[in-house]
Amino acid sequence: MTNEEIIKRVLITEKGTMMSADNRYMLEVAVGSTKPQIAAAVEKKFGVHVLAVRTANMKGGLRYVRGTRRTKTESTWKRAIVTVKEGERIEQV
Repeated sequence: MTNEEIIKRVLITEKGTMMSADNRYMLEVAVGSTKPQIAAAVEKKFGVHVLAVRTANMKGGLRYVRGTRRTKTESTWKRAIVTVKEGERIEQV
């Protein structure tokens, strides 16, 4: 996998914004990626030093569409919480 395939996007959420004060960032990554692959991709793409990577598989499921009698299926995805070296930042676009 290439770096563009591993890192899908930086997650900009309330929790992720609070974590960025502690040099931790949340990323959506490819489901089949490993922690060493994620660390190498982040270091190469953003030019930072990665200290730790924590991952979680976020299970998809049925969601009701409000106002209709339909449901939709959300897919399973993977989240990575990356800790970078003190003083370095990942720019959130």
